[in-house]
Amino acid sequence: MIAPGPMKQRIYGLENEYGLIFSPNGRIYLPMEKVLGYIFEGLIPNSWPSNAFLANGARFYQDTGCHPEYSTPECDNILDLVIHDKAGERLLEACLPAAEERLRDEGLSGEIYIFKNNTDSLGNTYGCHENFLMRRDVDFWKVTEQLIPFFVTRQVFSGAGKVLKVSGKPQYFISQRAQHIHEKTSSSTTSSRSIINTRDEPHADAERYRRLHIIVGDSNMSEFATYMKVGTAALVLSMLEGGYMVHGMELEDPVKAIREIARDPTLKKKVRLDDARSMTAIEIQRVYLEQARAYLDQQDHDAVLEDIYAKWKAVLDQLEDDPMALVHQIDWVTKKYLIQSYVDKKGCGWDDPRVALLDLQYHDVKRTRGLYYLMETRGFTERVVEEGDVQRAMSIPPQTTRAKVRGDFIRFARAKNRSYTVDWTYLKLNGYWEETILCMDPFNAANRRVEELLSQMSGGRGYR
Repeated sequence: MIAPGPMKQRIYGLENEYGLIFSPNGRIYLPMEKVLGYIFEGLIPNSWPSNAFLANGARFYQDTGCHPEYSTPECDNILDLVIHDKAGERLLEACLPAAEERLRDEGLSGEIYIFKNNTDSLGNTYGCHENFLMRRDVDFWKVTEQLIPFFVTRQVFSGAGKVLKVSGKPQYFISQRAQHIHEKTSSSTTSSRSIINTRDEPHADAERYRRLHIIVGDSNMSEFATYMKVGTAALVLSMLEGGYMVHGMELEDPVKAIREIARDPTLKKKVRLDDARSMTAIEIQRVYLEQARAYLDQQDHDAVLEDIYAKWKAVLDQLEDDPMALVHQIDWVTKKYLIQSYVDKKGCGWDDPRVALLDLQYHDVKRTRGLYYLMETRGFTERVVEEGDVQRAMSIPPQTTRAKVRGDFIRFARAKNRSYTVDWTYLKLNGYWEETILCMDPFNAANRRVEELLSQMSGGRGYR
């Protein structure tokens, strides 16, 4: 028995590390720390912290390797998560003009590029982490064992695509992160990258909750791919919590399997299971899909999960028939189509330097320059959320989670020009009236103590 039952409500979060390049009009070297500092100034005026929360409840900070990282605020539905993930892109894009102007003021003209991808030209990798709140009374280790074959094979629709050289020859991989995974589970996110990170850090009441931290996924430009990546994982997690187990899918070597699947864009590669059978990634996904149907038929569930199921089934059917038909929805397919079209038009090979540039430019977050967004402008990609909602999410947190309390507090403190300290689970005004206010329930969009504090500081008029 895995658990008493699935969570009826769940908190979701996405963390994206971004690639950063400064291309100077000249030969002057500029440390990336300085470039990143100017980007920070655009998000957090008059300060240069290494870890800052924003008025929309999100967290923006510098991660290992001088990568800007954006963590969405707590979201309690998957569409909100897609919206706030895109808002992170828009916030970084909005910082570019002022940052480049600051550089010009110092005599360093050039362009700053921000890429939502997972690898650089030197072979380094940086991540996209998914977070799912779980109940503490769930058997975490049993759940993770059940989830590993799902995450190994999910890349067939969530991969971002990458051209890599193998024995000196270019080869197209469906996932950027797959070749950098070393273990099934690990408590580290850098030295021993795993499929599932086991660090027990719930950012909530630890007696009630635990966080499932997934570090195997690619960063997606496609809203549809993000929706499917997180949505299918949420559905499978609920299914397992409800006791709907998947039997006989244990992989002989999950790390080897994830790499083998990534190297085969035809999706025909079979990987070995513990019982000596061999199955394709799509066949393994279908086993999870079938069990998800059994779960949905018997349990009360969110309507979004029904939509996720329908799209999941349709995507697997199409991947089996003709993956390239998903060119409007799946990142690795869209990028492959884009590069193949260019190679055919120019009559060049996949080893042409311009192909590597196309591969990178697909992930540029600047909408007038990034290839994904140029395709979106022409109606070539499928949107899942409205742009107006994304624009609002740049400054307004989700209104149904703890992020609302955090966002209200930060806006108030800034308006009063007060120094403050904020983390996922607490808020504090520094100096006079210093008090630490704990916010341990991520589902709670109101906090009586914060409301009292804002009312006192506003002279009893409340804060709007």
